[in-house]
Amino acid sequence: MCGIIGYLGSSDSKKVLLEGLTHLEYRGYDSAGIAIREKDRVDVFRVEGRIKSLEEKLASKQFSGTVGIGHTRWATHGAPSELNAHPHRVGAITLVHNGIIENYSEHKDTLVGMGRKISSETDSEIAAHLFDLEAQAGRKLEEAIPRVMSQLRGSYAFVIMSDFEPDILAGVRNGAPLLIGVGEKEHFLASDIQAVLHRTNQIIFLQDGQFALCKRDKVTIKTAEGDRVQPDISSIDWTSEQMDKLGYPHYMLKEIFEQSQAAANTIDGNIDHRDGIVSIRELGSLLTLLPKLKRLCIVACGTARHAGIVGKYYVERLAQMPVEVDFGSEFRYRDPILDQETLLILISQSGETADTLAALREGKRKGVPTLSICNVRGSTLSRESDVVLHTNAGPEIGVASTKAFTTQLVVLYMLAIQLGKLRGTLKKDKAVEFTRELLHLPLLIERVLGTEPEIEAIARKYYSRPFFFYMGRGIYYPIALEGALKLKEISYIHAEGYPSGELKHGPIALVDTDTVTVSIAPRASNGVVDTLFEKQISNLLEVKARKGSIVSIGTEGDLRLREYSDQLISIPRTSWGLSPILATMPVQLLAYHIAVLRQTDVDKPRNLAKSVTVE
Repeated sequence: MCGIIGYLGSSDSKKVLLEGLTHLEYRGYDSAGIAIREKDRVDVFRVEGRIKSLEEKLASKQFSGTVGIGHTRWATHGAPSELNAHPHRVGAITLVHNGIIENYSEHKDTLVGMGRKISSETDSEIAAHLFDLEAQAGRKLEEAIPRVMSQLRGSYAFVIMSDFEPDILAGVRNGAPLLIGVGEKEHFLASDIQAVLHRTNQIIFLQDGQFALCKRDKVTIKTAEGDRVQPDISSIDWTSEQMDKLGYPHYMLKEIFEQSQAAANTIDGNIDHRDGIVSIRELGSLLTLLPKLKRLCIVACGTARHAGIVGKYYVERLAQMPVEVDFGSEFRYRDPILDQETLLILISQSGETADTLAALREGKRKGVPTLSICNVRGSTLSRESDVVLHTNAGPEIGVASTKAFTTQLVVLYMLAIQLGKLRGTLKKDKAVEFTRELLHLPLLIERVLGTEPEIEAIARKYYSRPFFFYMGRGIYYPIALEGALKLKEISYIHAEGYPSGELKHGPIALVDTDTVTVSIAPRASNGVVDTLFEKQISNLLEVKARKGSIVSIGTEGDLRLREYSDQLISIPRTSWGLSPILATMPVQLLAYHIAVLRQTDVDKPRNLAKSVTVE
């Protein structure tokens, strides 16, 4: 959610902080600010709105200080405003915060009773007051931080400057992500790798319950209990070039067109070329357990959950194993039934999604094996899971997920193939066939991406329509959900995704001449989905009878589908398992071009954040 950047070194702090904040814009935010230590004072600058407004405010300002903190705020407590923006300065303390402090109101009452003035509506300012009380009592940050942590409930990451220790930049982590970028006699504290990768690829990931005291030439890490921790420095292989737009008008479009390479990178190294069958190298300790499992439970949020539903179809068909798919935000509240014959699978692009992490910890509390599918190495989810399967999508900057979703599908398909072979439900010749087809996926994706001009033309025809239905049967139903979500996220058009057969059970009442129905109905080369094709045609006729417009995504050369559609987007004929992956690109491109035509902020849609680190 909120973006954090802190810097301590010898470079131009204003430049470093603004660069870091710019790289965090994808997280979603409504205000921004920086604070820089200038000899015997700290200068704070905050704005409501975009970083561009902050840059304009700072344009004429020159600073000699080389220590500072910056923040982009996604509002939780208190409306978006300059007053509620970070950094917060209270007494000797200047602080930025990501997360939610659940017991802030009781602390607020106590502070007001002490005569302290509360200037904002935020929970973050309350934390600044608590740290200032410790500072005024003469306690250094090393002693003060554990004392304040013991008073707080909720999730938080803080970066703190104290007037009494001007050579220290402190970072605190409990439930919200925070990392340290290690440079040459300089250090960075940030919520995300993207904020510092243009400066250093040497990263220390703080664990929950830890805090760091950074000096120019030294980092000390301790636990809330006071134990010293030896820093573990990771080298991140993402490059700053990967995070640039490279000539594309938006990150989202760049990332859509990176899906062929992302899929290839995710497949690479996971094929046993001796027998030509998928063999996922990261499964490790789970290999002996997989054949004994009786059930899978997949937990995720948003787009990742849609990937999980596709995974349900994969696993139930190929491995003949029951699969449940849960919302991360609901999972632990229903006291889920979990046992040693259940594998809990968590899916998250960032690996920092608060609800998904809570589900992981519920599973670990109940003693079940856990597997995560994640794009960010070193993230909390990947560190805390028993096994992690990495999607090698590279950095995804656009808030609306595209290539992360595609690579999640690739991993789930590979997992289903390997699980089916291990359980004996998938014959070797079929596993070889599916693997051989999988190796052609990157080329097939490129062919689909080549239809962008005709998809843009379709977008021009319908972008002003107020309502879209997305419908699909079987394994295409979750692609309908994902298509509707993409359109809602970036164009702000109301859209709904439905199983096609459910349309007549209520939603069809909304179909009229203003409605666009996007039908996802490819025919697979092995005929698996063709049993549902006739039913999908019947659903299209129901829409057509009510004068709704129909845009279909179907197989190349499907004259029947073309006959019943106003517009047809064609994808190559391929297998049942790969067909939903190929159907994903058209719904992404349709949403993208509609959003561009409606002149919305495609990469940073309103009210949304890339990594949802609060419940």
